[in-house]
Amino acid sequence: MKRLGTGIGWRPEIADAVERMPGIDWVETVAENVCPGHLPESLRRLRERGVTVVPHGVSLGLGGADRPDEGRLAALAERVEALGSPLVTEHIAFVRAGGSLTATPHLEAGHLLPVPRTRDALDVLCENVRIAQEALPVPLAVENIAALIAWPGEEMTEGQFLYELADRTGVRLLIDVANLHTNHVNRAEDPAKALAELPLEAIAYVHVAGGFARDGVWHDSHAHPVPRPVLDILTDLASRVSPPGVLLERDENFPEPAELEAELASIRRAVEAGAVERVKAEVRAAGNAVAARRPEAAPAGWSEVRAGTPAHSDAWAAPRGHQTGTAGATRGASGRPEHSGVDEARQRLGVAQAALLSALVAGTPVPEGFDRVRVGVQARALAAKRADVVAKVAPELPEILGADYRTAFLAYAQTQPMTGGYRRDALTFAEHLLSAGRPGDAAARRELREWWLERSGPAPRSRRPVRRLARATRKVLLRR
Repeated sequence: MKRLGTGIGWRPEIADAVERMPGIDWVETVAENVCPGHLPESLRRLRERGVTVVPHGVSLGLGGADRPDEGRLAALAERVEALGSPLVTEHIAFVRAGGSLTATPHLEAGHLLPVPRTRDALDVLCENVRIAQEALPVPLAVENIAALIAWPGEEMTEGQFLYELADRTGVRLLIDVANLHTNHVNRAEDPAKALAELPLEAIAYVHVAGGFARDGVWHDSHAHPVPRPVLDILTDLASRVSPPGVLLERDENFPEPAELEAELASIRRAVEAGAVERVKAEVRAAGNAVAARRPEAAPAGWSEVRAGTPAHSDAWAAPRGHQTGTAGATRGASGRPEHSGVDEARQRLGVAQAALLSALVAGTPVPEGFDRVRVGVQARALAAKRADVVAKVAPELPEILGADYRTAFLAYAQTQPMTGGYRRDALTFAEHLLSAGRPGDAAARRELREWWLERSGPAPRSRRPVRRLARATRKVLLRR
């Protein structure tokens, strides 16, 4: 399989600019934002030019306690087929909790949240990855995420956790160097140590993105220029292995195309600098062969790849000898049966994740062992993201409410956790305001009610005024 090269995250706001950018070998698109039957013309044109398009999922929640949803997996596979992609990617994160597994209310985070680096979480994640691998038509790669908070009682470092995951499942890794920097600032984790512990041969490609610091916390915004420390981590990674692909992520606050091209050039230079260091290291090793010691034995599984596969290998399939299906009870590097007690692990993990998510989005007490200040920062960040995304999926709401939109939404978010998607959240927010007799301006309230009535029914409103009036009247009477 060919190497990916240098790419950029495709977003509708910069679609035209991406098509005109020189040196773009591939693009990545958010899977949930693509309709398989109605691909954006820009993506169609890129594909016709031979540009690889990779779908990047954000909603599977592979690190959650529940098994991956079959419908979400089928939708992701559908997008892979529509885009003709050679692989598909997702995150090592949980995005929802509660429900039947824990007999607690179902809650949605609307964001990627970290899983605890424990044996329970690893067992559950490995089984979820295998389920996903079975359902997807191409190889899967999973991404390390940025975190504002750390779980108490963690049993592994990030590098050890990812190593065991790859060893036990054969899954590929999408390494986000910006997230390694985020965890360095927020959790005092050494990115060089994480890279040293990773199975580098498992890397499918690399993400690079920007962020900003505020009150001692690094926010992985994807809306700011890539800082030097992130480029330095990229160079460190490239000094250890030749990454098959490197991609610039930008999700909002898009600069002029020339600035994006300059960032891509900086990324290429960082990779080239790492390649130079890698060659120098190889020359030193060859010249010092007499003093070379026998390398320490690597854990089972990836050791075969380390011994027989060059660092620049393009192979994305699971290494030979790995069992990626769900049948059987294989043993990972830990020596533990991978399917032993997974149901019990799901139960324990589910309770822990539901308690944390409830504290983040429903205002319940912070579970013991967590940094209360950091949980508060994360809770405010989740509410702010909800406000931003709802404003995008329902742009009429900020128009109707004006300057009061954000204040009203953040107050609503403090007591009303998200239990569905963002579109449902927008409708619930409007209903919440209307039930409280808001907004105070009568004209704005009528406009908001009209907006809510038009979108809350099971079918679109008729374009015929008489039918529209009858339908609206019926809804009002039913509510009374």
